[in-house]
Amino acid sequence: MNTGDGPSGAPGTGSAGPSDADLLRAHVDGDRDAFGELVRRHRDRLWAVALRTIGDREEAADAVQDALLSAHRNAARFRGDSAVTTWLHRIVVNASLDRIRRRQAHPTVPLPDGSRSDDRPSGVEPAAPATDHETALVVRQALADLPADQRAAIVLVDIQGYPVAEAAEILEVAVGTIKSRCARGRARMALALGELRGRDRGHAPAGNQDAPEAVPSGPGAAQPRPGRHDGRDQR
Repeated sequence: MNTGDGPSGAPGTGSAGPSDADLLRAHVDGDRDAFGELVRRHRDRLWAVALRTIGDREEAADAVQDALLSAHRNAARFRGDSAVTTWLHRIVVNASLDRIRRRQAHPTVPLPDGSRSDDRPSGVEPAAPATDHETALVVRQALADLPADQRAAIVLVDIQGYPVAEAAEILEVAVGTIKSRCARGRARMALALGELRGRDRGHAPAGNQDAPEAVPSGPGAAQPRPGRHDGRDQR
């Protein structure tokens, strides 16, 4: 049985302090501070997964809040069959996908209020050239246009850098399913990025049409890493 500590070195694994599983058990036993400490260990990664899955800061914040409330209330149902971090990520991903489905069922047109769409701290502006910024926007839109299941797989594997096996455990699907979703998602995104490359070549100055472009190169470019929504650790 898994001890509840993350397989990829999550805080609490091998440290002097209590493990994630210890904190969750303490929470179930009535320790009022234990769950807060567990959240502090993993909130940045959970937030990153929600934000990149949904693509909207407000919706992502609501999804994380919903997920953590669910985890807090249903902690006693955690059976220890997976790492605590896997259980938390599963709940956050499902909360995010639920919000995507609700948004697709009741679409709205956002007002151009100039709100920020990325996850940079307030006051920090990008230093990249305008062409790189345009590329980033196209990548973000290409990701947002993916079906929800492909988007979740791409976020976990290619953006957050989770191993395929761990992403499969988080999403409760087979490893082959994750590989297939990633492959299909990458192919769809490549088409969108290909259109951008075509536009760039069409407007590039003479003699500069072979310049390298800032486009992702798949899993090798992944950043360092970061349910059932009811909090049950279903296998």
